[in-house]
Amino acid sequence: MTDGTRTFTDARTWARTGTQLLLDAVAGLDEAAFAAPSALPDWTRKHLAAHLAANADALGNLVHWAATGEETPMYASAGERAAGIAKGPALSADELRSWLTDSAHELAAGLDRLTDEQWGREVVTARGRTVPATELPWMRAREVCVHAVDLGTGGVTFADLPKGFLTALIAEISDSRGLTELPDGPLPEVAAWLAGRPHALAGAPELGPWL
Repeated sequence: MTDGTRTFTDARTWARTGTQLLLDAVAGLDEAAFAAPSALPDWTRKHLAAHLAANADALGNLVHWAATGEETPMYASAGERAAGIAKGPALSADELRSWLTDSAHELAAGLDRLTDEQWGREVVTARGRTVPATELPWMRAREVCVHAVDLGTGGVTFADLPKGFLTALIAEISDSRGLTELPDGPLPEVAAWLAGRPHALAGAPELGPWL
C-alpha cells in the first residue's frame, strides 16, 4: 500500500469521476427508488441526494470566496446544512435529480474558472479548518465517491472507486482515527471498514461512521 500521497490533479480527476458515478447512479431512479433507504442509517436516497446537492452549493460558496476574496462561508448558519438535507424528501425525483445535476455542474464550472492565484487563496471549511482552495476538489471527491456507494443502488461499490482515491482516503481516515496498523485485506474493503461502512474483513473491529 502506498503512503496515500495525493496531488491536486489527482483530486480534480477523482471529483469528476465520483460525480459521474453519482449522476449515473441516480439517472434511472423513480419516485419509489429515490424514497427507498440509503445505506446510511435513517437516510433515504432523497436525503442523501439532497445532502450532496447542498454540499455542491456550499463548496460553491468557497469557490466564490477564493475567486473574489469576499468571505463566503459554506453555510450561512449552523442549521443550513440540516435544512438542505431535510429538503430532499419534499422534492420529486425529477426536482431532486435536477438540483443534484445542476449544482454539480455549477461547482465544476466554478472550479474550472479559478486562476492559479485564486487556487492558492485560503478559505474556511464548515468545520473551521483554514485551507487553500486547492483542497476543494479533494473535499468534493470524498463526498461524491463515498456517498455514491452509500446510495445503495448496487451500481457503485468501493471496488468501483479509483485505486489512488482509495489509498488517499485510507491515509486520511487512518490519520484522523489515530490508527497506525490496518487489517490485511483488499484495498476497497479496508477503505469501507475505515469509513464505517459494510465490509468483508473478518475479525476487524467495527468503527463508527466517518463522513
